[in-house]
Amino acid sequence: MKVVPGSAATPVAGIAPAAEIRTPATTAPSATSKLQSSVLQPAMAAMNEMPDIDQEKVSALKAALERGELPFNPTKLAALIERYHRSGR
Repeated sequence: MKVVPGSAATPVAGIAPAAEIRTPATTAPSATSKLQSSVLQPAMAAMNEMPDIDQEKVSALKAALERGELPFNPTKLAALIERYHRSGR
């Protein structure tokens, strides 16, 4: 099949047009809250109170890097970043 700009699209037999495709309804919030047990709720509340970034730990790691206590290989880091982006994640 050759695709030519400006040509009209022809429907394919057995495939519904996009307007006819239906998606499942989303789960109601009450249904998800029923799934969370009373054991999980305190843990989730504690996790929500935690900061996204532990600044104290970040500062400690920066200081250790500056003192030379942590090994750092920029070539290895660059290779890992490149591998990650080439993997298509």
